[in-house]
Amino acid sequence: MITSFLEYIQLEKQYSEHTVTAYKNDLLDFKDFCTTEFDQEDLNEINYAQIRSWIVSLVNQNIANNSINRKVSALKSYYKFLQKTAQITINPLARHKALKVQKKMQVPFTSSEINGVLQNIGEEQNFVSLRNKLIVELFYSTGIRRAELINIKQSDVDLSQKTIKILGKRNKERLVPLIELVVNTIQNYIEARQKYQKEEDFLLLTEKGNKLYETLVYRVINSYFSKVSLKVKKSPHILRHSFATHLLNEGANLNSVKELLGHSSLASTQVYTHNSLDAIKKVYNNAHPRSTKKK
Repeated sequence: MITSFLEYIQLEKQYSEHTVTAYKNDLLDFKDFCTTEFDQEDLNEINYAQIRSWIVSLVNQNIANNSINRKVSALKSYYKFLQKTAQITINPLARHKALKVQKKMQVPFTSSEINGVLQNIGEEQNFVSLRNKLIVELFYSTGIRRAELINIKQSDVDLSQKTIKILGKRNKERLVPLIELVVNTIQNYIEARQKYQKEEDFLLLTEKGNKLYETLVYRVINSYFSKVSLKVKKSPHILRHSFATHLLNEGANLNSVKELLGHSSLASTQVYTHNSLDAIKKVYNNAHPRSTKKK
C-alpha cells in the first residue's frame, strides 16, 4: 500500500518529488521500526501505542521536534489515505497532537548586505559571475523558492513584458514582475550563456552547460553572503525571507506579497510580518497624533 500511497500523493495531490521521497523514507523507517520492535509488518494493523513508541524512540535519538512532527505528518497522511480507500476504518493518529516546537525567528539580510554582495559580484563579467549575480537578484527581486529558480526555463522569461512565469508547489503557475535592473542582468547573462547552448532549455546552467542543482545554488548564496554578513543562517530561503520583509517594511500590501510568494493562504505570509514589527512601530510612533516620539 505504500507504493499506492506514493503514487496518489505524486499524481493526484501533485506533491513535489522532494516531498514524495521524504514521505517514502519516513514510512519505510516506521515500517522497519514496527518489524524490529513488534514483529509487525502490516502497517494497517498498527495502533497508536506503537506509533507513540516510535515517536519516543525518535526523541531519544535527539531528533528535533519539528523533524519528528514532519515524520508523523507523513504517517498521518498515509493513514488518511488508507481510511479514504477503505483499507482501515479508524485512523490511529486522528487525535494525535504535534510536539511543541519553539519558533525560531528568521533574521533577514539587510539591504546593505544584499547590495554589498551584488557589488562584489558585479566586478566581473564572465559567465559564472553573471549567473551568480542573476541568482541573487532573482531571489531578492522575486522571492522565489530554490526549486522554482532551478526550474525556470528560457521560455518562461518575457523580457518585453518584464515578467517571469514561475512553476510553484503542486504545479501552480504564477507570473512575477521583473524590475529593470534584473531585466538587464538577464540580458547580459543570456549573451554570455550562448556558448553553453545545448538542448537544455533551463535558464540557469552550470559551467558544463547542465541544469543547476540545489546544493550548488546553496553554495553560491552561502559563499557570497559569508563575506558581508555575520548571520548564522545564509541560505536561499533567507533571501526569500528578506524579499518579503523588505516589501512589507516599505508598505506593501500583505495580499500582494502573498501572491508574489506563491502562498496558498495568508497564514503562511503573516510569519514575515513579525520582522516588520519594528518598522510598523516607527510608522505608528511618527504618525499617531498622541505619540510623544513624533519627529
